[in-house]
Amino acid sequence: MNTRHATPDKDAIALLPPFERLGLDRITLVSAGPQAQEAQAQLLKATAWGFDTESKPTFKVGEQSDGPHVLQLSTAERAWVFQLHDPECRAVAAALLAHTGIVKAGFGLGDDRKRIVHKLGIEPQGILELNTLFHQRGYRKDMGVKGAVAVLFNERFIKSKKAATSNWANAHLSESQLVYAANDAYAAIRVWQALGL
Repeated sequence: MNTRHATPDKDAIALLPPFERLGLDRITLVSAGPQAQEAQAQLLKATAWGFDTESKPTFKVGEQSDGPHVLQLSTAERAWVFQLHDPECRAVAAALLAHTGIVKAGFGLGDDRKRIVHKLGIEPQGILELNTLFHQRGYRKDMGVKGAVAVLFNERFIKSKKAATSNWANAHLSESQLVYAANDAYAAIRVWQALGL
């Protein structure tokens, strides 16, 4: 395909109406085994999930991250935020990511994949890098979640820099962390649906 499409710039995106995000009533924090089992039962009913991970930022030169610390999976109705410090949550998260036959769609997943292999000891299956699909459709620049939401929905995806760089290894995640994490995965599944895949 030779058609080239421009990706909207930051200034153009800033003028768009906000993308409607999931509220806390549609976000489930998964921090213990029974919650993980319930989340797994719900997620396995879907054919595709929005997918992302969060890791505690590293600030020192040469410091290695032991992330991911959080895994987010979302359907178009609800998102689940798994805390990976709990062994049972980690086992269910690994099983879900290794599950074949379900698309796991997201943005910038190369680093996530490497960390998942290292931390969970599995090779994630069905990973779909949404940026690749935009390249195939003629978009020149790398497409992140903000650009994709602007192109497909003509809306502005709001991301909190404070939440992005917060400590994802904390035992207690804040409401702003939950909303941030869940909506990265939620936006990815909405983009996947809008692309008609």
